[in-house]
Amino acid sequence: MNAEPQQTVRSIRSGAARRTRRPWAIGLLLLSIGFSWGPANASGAEANVPWNVGVAQSKITPAKLMWMGGFAARTRPAEGTTDELWVKALALEAADGERAVLVTLDLVGVPKWLYDNLCRELEARHGLSRAQVRFAASHTHTGPVLREALTDIYPLDDAQRRLIAEYSGWLEPVILETVSRALDSRKPATLWAGEGRATIAVNRRTNDESKLVALLATGGTPNGPSDYTVPILAVRNLDGTLRTVVFGYAAHTSALTLHYRWSADYSGVCVREIEESHPGVVAMFFQGCGSDQSCAPRGSVELCRARGLDLAKSVREALSGTLREVEGQLRTAHEFVSLDFGEQPSRDELKSVAAGTDYRARWAKRLLGEMDAGRVFASRYPEYPVQVWRLGDRQLWIALGGEVCVDYALRFKREYGDLVWVNGYANDVMAYIPSHRLWKEGGYQAGAFEVYGLPANRWCEDIEDRLAGSVARLVARVKGVNQP
Repeated sequence: MNAEPQQTVRSIRSGAARRTRRPWAIGLLLLSIGFSWGPANASGAEANVPWNVGVAQSKITPAKLMWMGGFAARTRPAEGTTDELWVKALALEAADGERAVLVTLDLVGVPKWLYDNLCRELEARHGLSRAQVRFAASHTHTGPVLREALTDIYPLDDAQRRLIAEYSGWLEPVILETVSRALDSRKPATLWAGEGRATIAVNRRTNDESKLVALLATGGTPNGPSDYTVPILAVRNLDGTLRTVVFGYAAHTSALTLHYRWSADYSGVCVREIEESHPGVVAMFFQGCGSDQSCAPRGSVELCRARGLDLAKSVREALSGTLREVEGQLRTAHEFVSLDFGEQPSRDELKSVAAGTDYRARWAKRLLGEMDAGRVFASRYPEYPVQVWRLGDRQLWIALGGEVCVDYALRFKREYGDLVWVNGYANDVMAYIPSHRLWKEGGYQAGAFEVYGLPANRWCEDIEDRLAGSVARLVARVKGVNQP
């Protein structure tokens, strides 16, 4: 969100070699024994294949011109559509019968109320726990604002609030129906994992974007840490043909700066490029730990398209290279972590901020009103979501809520090895989540509480330790390691 200007596993390769390996052998075996797949939702164990996988998608582009999420400098609602927004669901069922559903959404984030409602309904309808469901926002800055999110940063009138509430009410059942269709469409498949590399991410805390083009033209290297990994999860039919591609990247989807038309930004360009080059394939994007990362150079429709094509090239290269087959095993784990506020604003501080005219003033005035009404501010964010999936024998897929900085992805790769993907902006996006390094440095990405409306100036100093401790517990759980 911008408010400011190995164990060895079998591999698969593309082309004839891929088409003539295991899939035809399975096909001949099934023909020889007269095997029938049975219903689409049969378990992987019953089908005697590694996975049953389903996918579904729904268009979620607002029909009305409402306010957009991202960039507090905006002064008016959306004015049209550059490209469509989507919710997509991937339903996974392993041979051992375990299930998980990944939901990707072209939204700036999923607010807490929506996360809770969706989890409640999916458990009631399909028996899916929080551990088994992941909502991954792309963090596009050209999607709609949702109810009870980004409370203060926009000068909304009553008409806009009604549009936001109306759209939010419409969106929830659309997401649920999309997940149901994905579950109903499950059929036998194989999963393949790998990583590409793309260098379009630039640390936005340590580089001057106005000088970036000149720096790159002279062969210079941007400052600060970034994560150039492009995680790839490919779903293939039993004949080896590609069905679905899930990929991620850690960089803000804000290549369209102050754009006033609906768009999925560079990730949408990449998704369309992959789907057009692989007819019938559904492509899905998840955001990595990109709170302090920009997709650059950026700033226009042309630059946004160029960055999306850059990323698509990386995805295609990974797909045509060597991928690891993912064994038919799945483990999921989830827990909430309580994050204390390390510092909260006083009445005098709020009065001073309220004298201004920007979004921070709206935040301060609202909090002063709550003070005057006798309300006591919450001293913590009690339910920060942490989630870990293990796909197959070794692939870890970590998910963290909020706008997570790149330090977390780099740390977890050091601690758990190369077969680790880290998904930020997952499940509930409530604020910026700094590492201890960023917490000490301060600045916008250390919290930006005024943007998200929380009554705080700072997180607790041990925020990184709390989150890393939670990840360690969940990793041990999905690996079946007993803990003291």
